[in-house]
Amino acid sequence: MTLYTHIDSNIRKTWMLFGVFFLIVIGLGWFLSYYFDDQAILFIAVFISIFMSFISYWFSDKIVLAMSRANLLTHEQAPELYHVVENLTITAGLPMPRIYLIDDPSPNAFATGRDAKHAVVAVTRGLLEILDKTELEGVIAHELSHIGNKDMLLQTAVVVLVGVITMIADIFIRGRFFGRKSNDRGGGQVGAILMIVGLVFIILSPVFAKLIQFAISRKREYLADASGALLTRYPEGLARALEKISQNPIPLQIVNKATAHLFIASPFGGKKISNLFSTHPPAEERVKRLREMSF
Repeated sequence: MTLYTHIDSNIRKTWMLFGVFFLIVIGLGWFLSYYFDDQAILFIAVFISIFMSFISYWFSDKIVLAMSRANLLTHEQAPELYHVVENLTITAGLPMPRIYLIDDPSPNAFATGRDAKHAVVAVTRGLLEILDKTELEGVIAHELSHIGNKDMLLQTAVVVLVGVITMIADIFIRGRFFGRKSNDRGGGQVGAILMIVGLVFIILSPVFAKLIQFAISRKREYLADASGALLTRYPEGLARALEKISQNPIPLQIVNKATAHLFIASPFGGKKISNLFSTHPPAEERVKRLREMSF
């Protein structure tokens, strides 16, 4: 399989998952409107979820940098890193992002920002200490690929959909068990079956939404790996970097589940997380795919 086939496959799978997301939202919206005979509840839930996600997207770089305690780097402070980022952004046709350093011994990196003109690339002190130049180029190319692929925009859209699904489920459960009554539409056995199916769907839909969110995150990581390898023309650099990062047992000191998906590899050190509930693909699989790529 060529590198270009990997890219096409990951793009198709990402948008397929995104389509499933929309089907869940539409199904929940229809059921809630049917059950309560009131579309206003759905509109309010969607508006609040979109508004909160818009705020998060617009200020994502400031929020994440503050949470990570990252500090802005100048050319004088890290000339080699600066030149690596500068050369790769020129090759990728992207604006020069701001570069930040996280003073942490755990090797990792992330990119954020609402668009390419407001992008940020952050690396940890541990990353700079253990990687050679070609490995560092692989990591930076991966992060620049997230920027070029507009992954921040996609992830924000995913957050909107997860928020909508969670709020719809919460509204239904509160209304169902705390006094809000339906208009008893659809009587008899058919109505009862519809209510049972709808109730199960409502309860399980937030779980499905989270699983789809994780799946999309994993597909975007594969896509950024492939795009980064295309940018450097040297997949082995990123493969070796991922091996070093994944084998390091030191977890990031300042990290939480809200920002974990941004990093190039799981920031929780040696902790093993089921692939089903992980935002990152297994490092071994990523390395295997990189080493199988050909131009």
